[in-house]
Amino acid sequence: MTSRRASLGSEHPTVLVVVLSAAGIGVSLMQTLIVPVIPSLPVLLGVDAPDASWAITATLLTAAVATPVFGRLGDIYGSRRMLIVCAVGLLAGSLICALSSTLVPFVLGRGLQGLGMPIIPLGIAVLRAVMPPDRVGSAMGAMSSSLGVGGALGLPLSAIIAQHYDWHALFWLSSGLGALALALFVLLIPAVPAVSTGRFDPLGTVLLAAGLVTLLLPISKGSTWGWTDRVTVSMFAASLGIFAVFALWQLRIESPIVDLRTTVRRPVLLTNLSSICMGFALFALSLIAPQILELSAETGYGLGQSLTGTGLWMAPGGLAMMVCASASAAVAARRGPKFCLVLGCAIITVGYLCGPLMLGSAALVCLLNVIVSIGVGFGFASLPALINAAVPITETAAANGINALSRSMGTSISSAVISAILAAMVVAPPVGSGVHTAPSLAGFHLGLWVAAAVGAVATALAALIPDPVAALADD
Repeated sequence: MTSRRASLGSEHPTVLVVVLSAAGIGVSLMQTLIVPVIPSLPVLLGVDAPDASWAITATLLTAAVATPVFGRLGDIYGSRRMLIVCAVGLLAGSLICALSSTLVPFVLGRGLQGLGMPIIPLGIAVLRAVMPPDRVGSAMGAMSSSLGVGGALGLPLSAIIAQHYDWHALFWLSSGLGALALALFVLLIPAVPAVSTGRFDPLGTVLLAAGLVTLLLPISKGSTWGWTDRVTVSMFAASLGIFAVFALWQLRIESPIVDLRTTVRRPVLLTNLSSICMGFALFALSLIAPQILELSAETGYGLGQSLTGTGLWMAPGGLAMMVCASASAAVAARRGPKFCLVLGCAIITVGYLCGPLMLGSAALVCLLNVIVSIGVGFGFASLPALINAAVPITETAAANGINALSRSMGTSISSAVISAILAAMVVAPPVGSGVHTAPSLAGFHLGLWVAAAVGAVATALAALIPDPVAALADD
């Protein structure tokens, strides 16, 4: 019965795209679901702010490690199996968070939620394997862009829920989404045969996990620990050493967890570097826009919006991203995915360049968010086609997992850089504003200029990506 139902996904491609894209949106939503309650977490969990921040860090770390690892496992053992495992982890983590009011189980639950992130590269692998050739590009684009769409829609949705209901309702919602994803994966996703005959690399997995943790942990905690603190510097140094050993090991074995020879090929490398920059640009506005909208008007530049109001002003960005991700397929069919990526990065850059002129009203901030989201929609939708054109089918999930990791690394770096800028450039608002200190208008402007510079770098990198035919000839 299950196999008969699962065949519905392969017999009706639209159903498959909808199911996987919806799951991708749900997974990425988990990353922003907690944002509205971050300032209140110390009180809600009965801990100090540095300890409460582990609720964010735990998801970041597990997602970073799980994405490339589960991608490789999907290539070896079948993507459907790994999709189900990811959905179970997502559901379990959400339930633990929904039932927790203390730090340790809450952080554990948030860590398990990070296991949902590999759903995106695994879903891309399924689509590449079963979709008709004329629809595979648009399907993978929709799946890839779900990472940005979910993040954009998550903020307004979670803001409304957090303002009107108990904060645990956020995680009951994510539990429902996790249960729905699990059911749909079991019932509708066809069994895709393993595409790789290689073996799993346990030592490489351990080294990769250690390298990512020692890299991303100081990036996320550097502002708290201090960027020159001995622990921060030591972890960065350890990360370099671990990745050096990891690289040597991956080049020696027959079935590596990450095929570095493929990863450093020009088309793949440049696409991943562009992805890091796009992740940075996407998250920068997620940090800047809500603060501008919510700051008291007494500051002279804050727009005095409520949590719900902020969410509603940010919502059109998610819708714009969704529409442009679909439109990207038609553009890519005529001009190629590289053109879409360059176009998307250029739009992001132009948006941020205009950003300092668009902070004067909620409507202009909304327009800025829509412009940047349009760029992200075009850019993210083009990434799987560029990656898949440059890697063998046996590495589909693993290669897209590395690409998803690149985007996540971009958001982590963005969080560290933009937060540091806003924390360093503060002002004391007028008495009666209800705010002790706030990021200065100059700080917001600088954050936008930095994001524009990163967008320009992404545009240049994307322009250097060779066309698939040319890349094939080079090989």
